[in-house]
Amino acid sequence: MAYEELSKEVSYALRHAPWEYELEMDDEGWVSLEQLRAAFSATPKWRQLEVNEFIDMVNMAEKKRHEIHDNKIRALYGHSNSIHKIAQEERIPPNVLYHGTAKRFLEKIKIEGLLPRSRQYVHLSVDTETATLVGKRRDNEPRILKINAKEAYDQGVKFYYGNDNVWLVDSIDAKYIDDSW
Repeated sequence: MAYEELSKEVSYALRHAPWEYELEMDDEGWVSLEQLRAAFSATPKWRQLEVNEFIDMVNMAEKKRHEIHDNKIRALYGHSNSIHKIAQEERIPPNVLYHGTAKRFLEKIKIEGLLPRSRQYVHLSVDTETATLVGKRRDNEPRILKINAKEAYDQGVKFYYGNDNVWLVDSIDAKYIDDSW
């Protein structure tokens, strides 16, 4: 089984286009594993897929993008559809987080701060390596922004735990962003 390929397809279905798969998500983004299996089995490529393969996919994943509970699955973050804003666990963030971005967005970020744009949350990284990988999706030489997360949190900004490498936030005001280092 090509779990990485399956994971990408599941991410697309749960994060970006549940309607294409006729998935019925609850208010927290959960879909029954059986409904997901049935939706995938409608295509020849995934016709033989079994529910246990989704479970294996989640358990074997290096990057924790999905979770399974009570025979349901959901994507943890990265949603671009606005149908369901996935409730996240609010936590106290590390003192500093990072965000990788293309140089062409810097001036706008200095004015507006970081906004989710087409996603539900702004994604922040715990390390510069992850932020660099994210930034390289749009720029070969991205800028890494240092986010004074604890200061923002202390002043009322809510942070949500995504996984060991990713933190989420509704938005970040420019005053908490340092692009000079």
